[in-house]
Amino acid sequence: MNLVVVGTQWGDEGKGKLVDLLSEKADIIVRYQGGHNAGHTVALGEKTIVLHLVPTGVLHPGKIGVIGNGVVIDPEALLSEIATLSSHGISVSGRLFISEMAHLIMPYHRAIDKASEHAKGSQKIGTTGRGIGPAYADKIARIGIRVIDLFDDALFRQKLESNLAEINIFLREVYQVEEFNSDAIYKEYVGYRDQIKPYVADTSVMIHSAIGQNRDILFEGAQGTHLDVDMGTYPFVTSSNATAGGACTGTGVGPTQIDEVLGVTKAYTTRVGQGPFPAELTEAMGESLRQKGGEFGATTGRARRCGWFDAVLVRYAVRVNGLTSLAVTKIDILDGMPDLYICDGYEYEGKIIKEMPSSLGVLQGCAPHLVRFPGWMEKTASVRTYKELPKNAKDYLDAISSAVGCRIDLISTGYRRADTIVLRNPFG
Repeated sequence: MNLVVVGTQWGDEGKGKLVDLLSEKADIIVRYQGGHNAGHTVALGEKTIVLHLVPTGVLHPGKIGVIGNGVVIDPEALLSEIATLSSHGISVSGRLFISEMAHLIMPYHRAIDKASEHAKGSQKIGTTGRGIGPAYADKIARIGIRVIDLFDDALFRQKLESNLAEINIFLREVYQVEEFNSDAIYKEYVGYRDQIKPYVADTSVMIHSAIGQNRDILFEGAQGTHLDVDMGTYPFVTSSNATAGGACTGTGVGPTQIDEVLGVTKAYTTRVGQGPFPAELTEAMGESLRQKGGEFGATTGRARRCGWFDAVLVRYAVRVNGLTSLAVTKIDILDGMPDLYICDGYEYEGKIIKEMPSSLGVLQGCAPHLVRFPGWMEKTASVRTYKELPKNAKDYLDAISSAVGCRIDLISTGYRRADTIVLRNPFG
């Protein structure tokens, strides 16, 4: 069984907890895109662990984690994360593998990222400044440095010096920031090479071998559908394919090998950074959702913008990902709210739009068409069976399922693994 888990909104949907939960029945957990700009927060007993690169499933003893070729890796960040896991008594030795074809984030990528955002001023995208975008840009420009290149001294030095010959001029003349020394970077990354060597593998072959053995594989992405560089609210997107198709290109697994795609959505909507957000709540209600839901970035601590559940966003995600089912998270955050709303369309120039507009200008001009639902005064927090849910909560969930055209398999009622209603486990 091969399952892809994707976010259906702008990321931060609670994928980390769901992947952690589903990993109990998976053998291998594969991360297929993004970098350490993403963060999955998982409650492990009384401890909370935030993972940025290492697949969430390694928190389970005996599970294998794979970082695929579609991920861009900052070696320092990866090694720091491995050390943090070790400090919690979690060893990844023999259980974590890195694709030799994954691209590396270099120090100059971080410098370009920060300088570019600063230069944009009010037009900035809202990146984390960690070099993700520039690393993907070099990948597409065919000048990227891959993990495997570290093991060929002559090639690594040649590529590094060739890149810096142009990049240093760019940094100096365009952004007026400090240039980089190739010898210093070479020495630093050779040091990383020796530390990551035990984890490096041809992971595509490894995954195919596991498929041939009928092992259960879970593919996890970072961010969400509407941050996908192709399918998202461009240009306010990430630099990789966060949609389900990225699981294939980011791991070397063909689409015919994927059995199911689970989409994760909050019971409301959030997004971080700039960009249009038709269902956004900008006053007291938005702040209430932010505080009650703890809507602050796991990686950056940035406050998330909050709004009502947007069925247009998620309906689009159902289509472009080919979702077979949904997991709805944070239903408990809506406890005690007398009135709830679902955005089932956008109002634009006197018409109701039911599908996601591609034009940024049109999307920025849209207002939400809201449908009211009665809230519930009872508690859903930590409820673990569907029968225990208040009737109005069930009606609200049914309305979400109907509005987006996809069944609901899982309902999260809290941050712990056990705070989950499993209507159907995709792994059986």
